[in-house]
Amino acid sequence: MVFTSSDSKQETKELLTKFEHRLKKKYPKRHHHYGLEDFFCFQTETGTIIDWNESRNILTSEDFILGLIEGLEEEIGSAAGVVTYNIGKEWGKRDANFFQQWLYSEYEYEKPLNQMNLNYVLEAWWWPFTAQGWGNWEVDMSEQKNGFMFVNIFDSAVARTLGDVGKPVCHIYAGLLAGFFSNLVNKDLNCIEIQCYAMGETYCKFLVGKKDRIDAATFWLNEGALAKDIEKRLHHGEYLK
Repeated sequence: MVFTSSDSKQETKELLTKFEHRLKKKYPKRHHHYGLEDFFCFQTETGTIIDWNESRNILTSEDFILGLIEGLEEEIGSAAGVVTYNIGKEWGKRDANFFQQWLYSEYEYEKPLNQMNLNYVLEAWWWPFTAQGWGNWEVDMSEQKNGFMFVNIFDSAVARTLGDVGKPVCHIYAGLLAGFFSNLVNKDLNCIEIQCYAMGETYCKFLVGKKDRIDAATFWLNEGALAKDIEKRLHHGEYLK
């Protein structure tokens, strides 16, 4: 799995004068850079990994994820999930800004993001995460007009590492999605994982939406409701009662 650095602008500028993506430097207008060797530039002489969007990356093992989660749980107990979620949400907000910067820089678009095809925008944002080992995704926006949407994550790095522990564990994903979509629509949105690979399911399912939707889903989940039950209740507008 790969973590992308969030250095300050000054630090990033200084680093990029020292480390450059060799293929991008040679073909600056190239867009088909979806292969591992194209997207990442492994600079073995300096021990640095730069991706196509000119961010530093760090390779980590599953032991790192396990150590991070267990360390947090040991220090702050049940609050670890909340802390991890908030870390993910801040990451999502920052990454939304970074995404817009590289998207406009690479493709030289003139119209604002909210006037582009939303499916295209979302796939453009997520595919680097797939390349970095965070898994594939699927977005269901059919209920967007009702204030919520579903996101499926396949092969979650966190859930895959922890295995079948019988509860949702992908809090950092939930935060990431909440932060990104909040920035995208300029409204404060929340997110909850209602189905997880670590619960014996085949993939992870997240609900992104307004506070009342998420609060209702959280209550139902704590009462033992399954993802399909939560979906059914939301579709029927039960959160309005």
